[in-house]
Amino acid sequence: MKRPALLQRARRRVQAITLLGGLPIAAALAVLGWRLYDIDVASVVLTLALLGVAGVAMWRARRRDARWLIARLNEHSRFEDSADLLFATPATLNPLQQRQRQRIGQRLQADPPDLRQPWPGLRLLACVAVALLVAAIALAWPRGGERPTAANDTTGNAASPAAQAPVLRAAQLRVTPPAYTGQPATGGEKLDARAVQGSRLHWQLQFQPQPRQAWLQFHDGRRLPLQRDGERWQAGQTLQRAGLYRIVTAPALATASRAYRLDVVPDHPPQVKVLEPAQTLNQATAGQRQWPLRFEASDDFGVTASATLELTTAKGSGENIAFQHQRVTVNGSGPATTRRFAYTADLAALGVGPGDEVVARLTVRDNRDPQPQQARSASLILRLPSAQEVQTSELEGAIKKVMPAYFRSQRQIIIDAEALQKQRGTLDAETFIKRSDAIGVDQRILRLRYGQFLGEEAEGGAKAPPTGDMPTSDAPAADADNDHADEHAHDDGHDHDSSTASEGAPVFGSATDVLSEYGHTHDHAEAATLLDPQTRAILKAALDQMWQSEGHLRQGHPDKALPFAYKALGFIKQVQQAERIYLARVGSALPPIDLARRMTGKREGLGNRALQPSTRPPPERFISDAWQALAQADGAVDLDALSRWLDAHPQAVPDPLDVLAAIDDVRQQPDCQACRQRLRAQLWPALQRPPGPPARRDAADAGGRRYLDALAAPRETR
Repeated sequence: MKRPALLQRARRRVQAITLLGGLPIAAALAVLGWRLYDIDVASVVLTLALLGVAGVAMWRARRRDARWLIARLNEHSRFEDSADLLFATPATLNPLQQRQRQRIGQRLQADPPDLRQPWPGLRLLACVAVALLVAAIALAWPRGGERPTAANDTTGNAASPAAQAPVLRAAQLRVTPPAYTGQPATGGEKLDARAVQGSRLHWQLQFQPQPRQAWLQFHDGRRLPLQRDGERWQAGQTLQRAGLYRIVTAPALATASRAYRLDVVPDHPPQVKVLEPAQTLNQATAGQRQWPLRFEASDDFGVTASATLELTTAKGSGENIAFQHQRVTVNGSGPATTRRFAYTADLAALGVGPGDEVVARLTVRDNRDPQPQQARSASLILRLPSAQEVQTSELEGAIKKVMPAYFRSQRQIIIDAEALQKQRGTLDAETFIKRSDAIGVDQRILRLRYGQFLGEEAEGGAKAPPTGDMPTSDAPAADADNDHADEHAHDDGHDHDSSTASEGAPVFGSATDVLSEYGHTHDHAEAATLLDPQTRAILKAALDQMWQSEGHLRQGHPDKALPFAYKALGFIKQVQQAERIYLARVGSALPPIDLARRMTGKREGLGNRALQPSTRPPPERFISDAWQALAQADGAVDLDALSRWLDAHPQAVPDPLDVLAAIDDVRQQPDCQACRQRLRAQLWPALQRPPGPPARRDAADAGGRRYLDALAAPRETR
């Protein structure tokens, strides 16, 4: 059988299924139009419905194209995932591909598969049943001339409703939660409701005598008309946001209706917890082939049975890292509200080797309809040991371990800082600061490595003792900076003693080893000339950003350090893309100093360096004015503007609906002093607190006192 024949058979089957399911529904809609209106409307409805069914059938048939045929054929093992060769031009194929194409064609001709869609009997029966139900309802519905009119109910007593105000005799509110929640529908005479967002509300009210009109008036100005059905007035809507409403009729009710509350219960997104491994960053053992992963997802109304696991592999070292992404569908177990997902990653199948990393993250979705919510787990990192680490693992007592890879990568510092920032809520303050300080040490070491190319001296070395007890001595700061000096490894990027450097073999690709082999690495002035001036400027900017990042990390603020770390990474990538470097063989030629411009006292072009006082946003006077006006018996308050402000700032008060209810009470009873005081009390949390006095400066330490004493001492004794 030829390929076009397979497609034609599949398309015909899809068209037949669509027509069999759509024609009964089109006929039912035509009957409904004829029953509600007339035969002309029924003809138009039938024509549009038939056109719609035909259009859907053609659209579904066109989706069965060559790409669909290739995918269906490749599902059969005997075609060996080579069905795409059947649609390729023979001239563009090599001999092996042509032979494979001939084999697949012979198998297709000998035993063509049946690619037609099976007949969906249950769905077709459901379409017929729905069409019959709609037609039956349409036939049972009274025609325009058969509808009972309200005038018949009041014949002979037309003056009675106008003479007597309506009274609410009975009321019922039915709440139907969304189907995905699995909660049953509830109903009762209580008109206050608290339901899940998206629930269907249905009111049934009875008045005596019957009013001419009735509706539900909401606090934001919306009106929901009530439709009369015999002795009852009905209305329905979907609950999307919280609000207040009153029952209003024309003529007005004998007793004014109170304000009823509609509270919304939000559907929170699912929560994902990592069960295994226990740590976010994990070091693989030598010879490890698998990586077990276990997660737990919970949701108030249940999560889907399957989740998506994203596996990202990072291959390479330093700044030259290649990423590969892979997504795997994982099926969960357990109840819908608390599902567990387990997966074992095959490291060999992922193609990772020594020194590579694997990052895993699970994405789950809840059952909310029509827009499911999703949540992601924390990123789990598995770091495979490099070949050098494996070789030195058995000699840990004899030699010092080499530095981990993330000491040499600005990208890894960003990843560690982001992972630590995500764990801020789960770690105590002391642990969080220690881990941030450790990342800051890594940033400092990386900054020193790049700083060698600008002629900067290594930090943390021995310093000469101070020559005198000066007030501005920074000896304590130097001691503090040496706290991590002993933490450096032999390959941390600093130049050490020649005897120490000669003990280790040079590493291919290391900038410091290249300099050590072809030049004296301690000559920072000569090493600084390896880069052209433009590249040196970019590298200097990168070091400045690293300095800022290091400062925030050492202080326990990784969120403030991330912007500087990203900028440093961008500058480093620019340095790597530099077109050329050169070695200057002569000294730098600086421009001659213009002695005529020195010591002249001219201040042209200098800016004003005076400190500007910090500005505070002006307090919002609207709420404070309304709060003060409510304290007076005759104070005028714009209640409509207050309602609009509350809709725009719902977070300003603990319960916005309570404030709306108080506003509604004042609007209904302007002379009620108790209502005004109640509203005034509700507005108290929204008032802006006055700014406090500036914080006192910390007391001076020993060095600060010496500095102040030296400033206050007579000039002769300084």
